[in-house]
Amino acid sequence: MKILLLGANGQLGQTFLLDEGLAARGELVAASRDGTLVQAGRGAAGDLSDLASLKSLLDTEQPAVIVNAAAYTAVDKAEQETEAADRINGEALGVIGHWAKEHDALVVHYSTDYVFRGDADKPYSPSSPTAPQGAYGRSKLQGEEALRNSGASHMIFRTAWVYSPVGHNFLRTMLRLGAERDELRVVADQRGTPTTTSLIVAGTLAALDKYLVASGDERKKLEGTFHLTANGETTWHGFAEAIFAEATTAGLLAKAPIVHAIGSAEFPTPAKRPGYSVLDNTSFSHTFGHALKDWREGLRETVRALSKQ
Repeated sequence: MKILLLGANGQLGQTFLLDEGLAARGELVAASRDGTLVQAGRGAAGDLSDLASLKSLLDTEQPAVIVNAAAYTAVDKAEQETEAADRINGEALGVIGHWAKEHDALVVHYSTDYVFRGDADKPYSPSSPTAPQGAYGRSKLQGEEALRNSGASHMIFRTAWVYSPVGHNFLRTMLRLGAERDELRVVADQRGTPTTTSLIVAGTLAALDKYLVASGDERKKLEGTFHLTANGETTWHGFAEAIFAEATTAGLLAKAPIVHAIGSAEFPTPAKRPGYSVLDNTSFSHTFGHALKDWREGLRETVRALSKQ
């Protein structure tokens, strides 16, 4: 079985390669935009902004499973670069989906909390009404719909507040600023669930394992849209304070800065952020028989990993 990993140089893609779980389950082809890999070596060239070359890559590799960890993730820039966001997050999924349908392949795709309005007072279920408030969310919803409409076998995993020891993310930004400053101001009126890429990788592999041993109607029951996040919830301010507490304990920081809580209005951004991003992940756990950790446990493990580097 050949598995094609798109977006191998992103923080999720790098975690898949470091984990080696996909490679243990089949012949793995790792694709990046230009074919070079951050984790050393060369992979295949897979640029989702070039739809013709994407189709050519699929034709050449003939994968049985396509894991799409690639995305346009610059939330603020998407407000000006709507065509690029729509092509990478939306149109490319139509190309992938139609190819997968024609070749009886499975597509594993990752989406986001930004497809929702972000003003709920309880966790969003996979069937909750979508209402993205910005260009990024609209492009990700477009991709979901394109994949569903293609008729391909698929699993869409929505996630949120993703971070890892590599790449650009909130954790790494806080650690850098915490080393430079004695005081920080962090938004405290947006709620969500910090989720590590390692949790997403482990969940994906558990879902794949169950899917690959199933057949017929049992496989169909495993397809669809699920929420793949850690358990629990906090604010960005709460997440920052937890990061600094773990970082000082692990010796990554000499002391924790003072973190002042501010409102979103005090930190304006081109794209509106969801005020509430908590996703109900119970259907994922029940369907795939895979327990999801609390976000604090994932943070502790990630900081511990960074302290050993």
